[in-house]
Amino acid sequence: MKLSESVKPISYLKTHASEVIRDVSENYKTILITHNGEAKAILQDVKVYEKQQEAIALLKILALSSKSAKEGKIKSFNKTFSDLKKQIKELRKEHNELHR
Repeated sequence: MKLSESVKPISYLKTHASEVIRDVSENYKTILITHNGEAKAILQDVKVYEKQQEAIALLKILALSSKSAKEGKIKSFNKTFSDLKKQIKELRKEHNELHR
């Protein structure tokens, strides 16, 4: 989607709000709203927004993972699962002691 094809002045939004919202929602669009010829706001379908936020979160996780790997802050697959098994055992033991 080219944002340049979805630019609307605020006056258009004011007079066609229902139509614009319906179009954005039904067609998963993003519209740039201008005021006095300058870009001022983005109107976006909520599902598109949520997907973008998820993608950003995944990119942040990936960046942190890359940084950790470069700094040598990683565990082997076997060590990770060994640690998880140990934690599960400890939690089960605590659970059993609480429910006696």
